[in-house]
Amino acid sequence: MDSRIRKKKKRKSRKRKLLLSLIILIIAVIGYSAIQYYQGVNQTAESDRLKMDNVKFNGQKDQYGRTNVLLLGVDARGGQKASRTDSIMIAQYDPNKKTVKLVSVMRDIFADIPGYKPYKINTAYFLGGPELLRQTLKQNLGIDVQYYAIVDFNGFVKVIDTLAPDGIEVTVPHDMSKNIGVTLHKGTQKLHGKELLGFSRFRHDSQGDFGRVARQQEVLKAIKSQVLSISGIAKAPKLLGTIAPYVATNMNTSDRMGVLTDLLLHPGMKIKTMTIPVKGTYQNARSSYDGDVLEIDKEKNREALSAFLGEDLTTGQSADTTTDDTTSTFSQSGSSNQSDPSSQSNSTDNTGQ
Repeated sequence: MDSRIRKKKKRKSRKRKLLLSLIILIIAVIGYSAIQYYQGVNQTAESDRLKMDNVKFNGQKDQYGRTNVLLLGVDARGGQKASRTDSIMIAQYDPNKKTVKLVSVMRDIFADIPGYKPYKINTAYFLGGPELLRQTLKQNLGIDVQYYAIVDFNGFVKVIDTLAPDGIEVTVPHDMSKNIGVTLHKGTQKLHGKELLGFSRFRHDSQGDFGRVARQQEVLKAIKSQVLSISGIAKAPKLLGTIAPYVATNMNTSDRMGVLTDLLLHPGMKIKTMTIPVKGTYQNARSSYDGDVLEIDKEKNREALSAFLGEDLTTGQSADTTTDDTTSTFSQSGSSNQSDPSSQSNSTDNTGQ
């Protein structure tokens, strides 16, 4: 009898020790994460932080539980209060299917902008911020998003240098230098933050903006692989702290952490990509007030986007037609005739021109 009691006491003692060790481990992880996060936040000067208050955004929640985010890259240097966004992407994460999809929208698409005459689609951001751009995407392409995330390119540079101090390996197809602030030479090499930003923004070759969009997608895939490496996972809290001052978003912290946790738990998840407009659905044109533009077949691009994202954008019904690493392209027309931002906004959008 005494021996059985002693064994029970030992088992209870072992359970208590195990539970205590687990609690200590959890506290240590939380403490480490908090310290790393605030180290990342505090390395950014107050004057360098992206300040966007009272941003209006009426995005709709996806009925199938997917997370749709409008990703916008901006250059906030020089104290500009408004500019055209340099890159427009729609990121979709499906927690049920464990898929990540990334759609790049060409910024030179000549689009109907609600309340204005037609302009390049990135002008919608200049005229009315992320909300007007959301409305423009919905009107022209039939896609709505719940969240936005505006990223200052200065934050991109710091994240890369924090994540990969030795640089991220890419293949530069030819020499690049015009309007990107750095000089890159042809060949496979590791690029640091400023160089990688220049690589992803360059557009002065035969591929133009299509080449730039492809490089942006390539860079995001490389970053994802680096983040999900062992060293990247260890740096995740500091990376979040580093990028936080350079990001304006309506996505709350718990939602961001939920997506990140899912990605960390499924490191083999691949990013499927698409470019709008899709091949064969656009033509180069010239606007008398907005310069060189892309005129697209709106309906064909809407159908291609619908198939890629796995839903019918005209009815909202789910579809199962998705494509791996697809590249595609879109089109647009006009609306009413209010203030003309052409000359004013063009002066704010010259990087990588």
